[in-house]
Amino acid sequence: MKNLAIAPIGAALALAMAAPAMAQDNGPVDWTGPYVGVSFGKTWQKNDGDEHLRFDTNRDGNYDDVIRTASGANAFSPGTCGGAARGPTPASGCNSDKNAIAWMGHVGYDRQFGSIVAGVVAEGGQAFIDDKVSEYSTTPAFYTMRRKIDWNANLRARLGYTTPGGIMPYITGGLAYAQVQNYFRTSNTANSFTPVDAEEDAWGWTMGGGVEAKVAPNFSIGARYLWTRYNVGDYRVDVGQGTAPATNPFVLTGGASINRGDKFDTQSLMVTTSFRF
Repeated sequence: MKNLAIAPIGAALALAMAAPAMAQDNGPVDWTGPYVGVSFGKTWQKNDGDEHLRFDTNRDGNYDDVIRTASGANAFSPGTCGGAARGPTPASGCNSDKNAIAWMGHVGYDRQFGSIVAGVVAEGGQAFIDDKVSEYSTTPAFYTMRRKIDWNANLRARLGYTTPGGIMPYITGGLAYAQVQNYFRTSNTANSFTPVDAEEDAWGWTMGGGVEAKVAPNFSIGARYLWTRYNVGDYRVDVGQGTAPATNPFVLTGGASINRGDKFDTQSLMVTTSFRF
């Protein structure tokens, strides 16, 4: 799937190679000034097949407890999958996470100091991506947590080096934000499940690099890569007795809260276009 993003980015880079001739035809290249633009590409996430759901049975806020059966065995010993469970046992299979297209609009300002270009850029848009993890209990039953980004934004500094022909490789980094929506699904119909903080404001940071080329005095194209980490973890699901008997593992522990990892890492590879004033 990543090839879908790499193909147009390759085309953008090929066009950028022709930029020196076009830029020189229009006089000296100057990056100083404000700009606006859009970007389009691919967003994906790391392989997290070893992620687990976590449990807090004593309500101390630390999700490091084990849910046990009446015999003392781990009630969640069947294992986990890094996606959405298709059925109550690992043998039922697991649907993978969703990596998808993304788009963003941006506004920025650059200042040129000789061959050095420094600036700041703000972006906002959507990354149609979600991240799921499932755990299996000995009941048997599955428990799936899913989170997806509704929209995201970042504020980054940029530092680049421009060639006489108007090609500028650069590094970039800064603050990242995403509005994250959480969901929970289970085949356990005995206990009660109450989601808390299903919508999160996730703050984090982002870093990466790219290349941009002026193809006209007021127009530039490029490609950029970003690695982003969002800090999440407010979302939880509180488990109650419901209609479960006294021998139910959740009932034996006096109830519990379910959580997952507190980091949401994504990567993006995008083509950029900018109009410069």
